[in-house]
Amino acid sequence: MNSTLPHLQRGSKSGCLAGISPGSPKSLVSGICRVKVRQIPRGFTLVEIAIAVFIVALLLGSILVPLTTQVENRNYDTTQRILDQAREALLGFAAANGYFPCPASATSNGQEAVGFNHSAATTCPAAVGIAGVNNMYYGFLPAATLGFTPVDANGFAVDAWGLSPYNRIRYAVSAVTINAIAQPFTRVNGMRNAGMSNISSATTLLYVCNSGTGVSATNCNTAVALASSVPIVIWSVGPNAATVTAGTLSVHEAQNPNPAGGSADRIFVSRTKAAAGAGGGEFDDIVTWVGSPTLFNRLIATGQLP
Repeated sequence: MNSTLPHLQRGSKSGCLAGISPGSPKSLVSGICRVKVRQIPRGFTLVEIAIAVFIVALLLGSILVPLTTQVENRNYDTTQRILDQAREALLGFAAANGYFPCPASATSNGQEAVGFNHSAATTCPAAVGIAGVNNMYYGFLPAATLGFTPVDANGFAVDAWGLSPYNRIRYAVSAVTINAIAQPFTRVNGMRNAGMSNISSATTLLYVCNSGTGVSATNCNTAVALASSVPIVIWSVGPNAATVTAGTLSVHEAQNPNPAGGSADRIFVSRTKAAAGAGGGEFDDIVTWVGSPTLFNRLIATGQLP
């Protein structure tokens, strides 16, 4: 018995000759008795496995990068909608009351900062003022006061990144004196008494510029002014809110108050999104505002202004 090549036994020549009569043509015998060798299965080599892993990694990378971009773009779109809704909520509050609410402080749980008095000459408390600056109240959107939803567990509205407290929606309202009326935008009958023409011609309200380069502490200066005579600004610090530090902010982001501080003046910046390392500097803030014409139209329609 041949035991040296067991994998050839089944198709061996001796086996195929069984049943063939002597004297059969040689061609017939050789055709029938071709030995069929059974192939021995083998695994992948390390090189083949490495190539396969590399190809899979390339395919996954081509899928995940666009997916990450899609998620980021969706967060921007969602945050823009949140800001638009906040803008409408603030306009609705002003239309119903004739003044804007004070910003929320970090400890007021989404309500106006403790100590507000809309009938007083100083309407909002020091908690939402900026030391040494008398032209703006700044803090967080008073979502609980506005009845704005959704909010986090502490009553603050947050953007789509939701890393509270860093990603709380922020809100600033002008606090300048116009026509001898102190804080007209947060004071009962303040805008009515200040007068629409005086508010429209005021050069001391908030400004929104397209760049932080070339601005002064009082206006956009050499930067393009996207809006002037702005009573209120609402903004999100964007996805880098939890990581920004004073030394990492671009000149543009540094103009918008943020967890790292920001400038203590009435200049805000809104511009196209730019990644870290971009030529003009990183910018991922999302900013919206209410201009005087829009405000007047809403107040006139509701009878708050003549």
